[in-house]
Amino acid sequence: MRKYKAHPWHGIRIGENFPHVVNSFIEIVPTDTVKYEVDKETGYLKIDRPQKYSNIIPALYGFIPQTYSWKKVAELTNQALGRTDIEGDGDPVDICVLTEKDITHGDIIVRARPIGGFRLLDHNKADDKLIAVLEDDAIYGHYRSMADVPETVVNRLKHYFTTYKDLPGDSKPRCIVTDVYDVETAYDVIRRSVKDYRDTFGEEEE
Repeated sequence: MRKYKAHPWHGIRIGENFPHVVNSFIEIVPTDTVKYEVDKETGYLKIDRPQKYSNIIPALYGFIPQTYSWKKVAELTNQALGRTDIEGDGDPVDICVLTEKDITHGDIIVRARPIGGFRLLDHNKADDKLIAVLEDDAIYGHYRSMADVPETVVNRLKHYFTTYKDLPGDSKPRCIVTDVYDVETAYDVIRRSVKDYRDTFGEEEE
C-alpha cells in the first residue's frame, strides 16, 4: 500500500487495455486561463504561464502516464516527414480528451479512447498531440476516428496548438502541425512512447 500520493507521470498505470483505452492525467480544462503542468520532480501541478492571448483549450488536456516522447516516437516522426534530425521532446505524450461534460478543474484521472492525433513539431522536436474521447461519453463516445470529429472542432484544436506557445514579438510560430493522423497511428505513437518510457525509466510500476 502506498504511503504517499502517486506521481502522476510515474505512479499511475497506463491501463491494461492500452493503446485502445488509456488512463489520462488531466492538467487543464477549457475554463482555465492559466496553463498548468505537472512538475516533473514533485508530481504537483504548477503554473506554467498565464495564457497570453484569448485562445482557450477546447478540450480536457493532459498526458498519458508512463509514456515518454523520445527515440522511438521521434523515429516515427522522422519516417513520416522524410527527415533524420527530429528528436523527441522528452515529455510524456500529450492527450486531448473530448467530452460533453463540464469538468471544472484538472488534477484528475480519466479513462480515454484515442481516435487519432496531430503530428506537431515544437522547435523541431516531436510533440504529438493525441486526440481521444472520454470513455462512454454520451456525445463523443461513438467516435472511432478523426473522420468522426467535426471539422470545426479539429480546427479549434489545431489553432490552439499552433498558437499557445507564441509570445509577443515572435516572428514565426514555434509550433507547427504537419498533419492529422488517424487511430492506428495514434496507437503506434502510444506503443512507441511506452517503449521509450520503459527503456528510459524501467518497467511499469506494480
